[in-house]
Amino acid sequence: MRMLKLLALGTLVACTTGATVADSPAAVGLDWLAGHWCMESRGEFIEEHWLPSRGDVMLGVGRTVKGGKTMNFEFLRIERVATSTNYVAQPQGAAPTVFRMTASGANWARFENPEHDFPKRVEYRRTANGMHAEIAGPGKEGKELVIPFEYRACD
Repeated sequence: MRMLKLLALGTLVACTTGATVADSPAAVGLDWLAGHWCMESRGEFIEEHWLPSRGDVMLGVGRTVKGGKTMNFEFLRIERVATSTNYVAQPQGAAPTVFRMTASGANWARFENPEHDFPKRVEYRRTANGMHAEIAGPGKEGKELVIPFEYRACD
C-alpha cells in the first residue's frame, strides 16, 4: 500500500511539473506582451497580435494597412534557445533576423542585434494605457533613429 501511494504521488508530481514547464503561459517570461495591439498614425493602421507563450515560444504577427491596402506584414516569434531569449523577425516573410534579449524587467524587454542594418534594437514596454514598442538604429549623420509605436488594446 505504501508503494502504491508513493507511485501515485510520483505520478502526480511528474504530471504537474510537466504541465508547468511545457504549458505555462509565462514560459518565455513575457506573458504581459500577449494580446492584440493596434494604433493609427498618418493614415496607417498598424497592429501586432501576440499569442501567449506555450513551451518555449511566443508567436506574433504584425501588419500595416494604408488606404485599404496591406503595406507591410511580419511574422514574429520570441523563443527560448539554450540560455538566451531571442526575438525573431521575418518582415515580408524574409529570412529570419535574430535579436538577443539584452535587458528586461517587469513588463519590458529589449532585444538587440548589433550586426543588423536597421533596426539594431527592438523594445517593448507595457504601459498603463497599452503597449509602447520601438525600433532603433543608425539614422542620418550617425545619430540614432528611434521609431516609436504607441499601441492600445484592439477592440
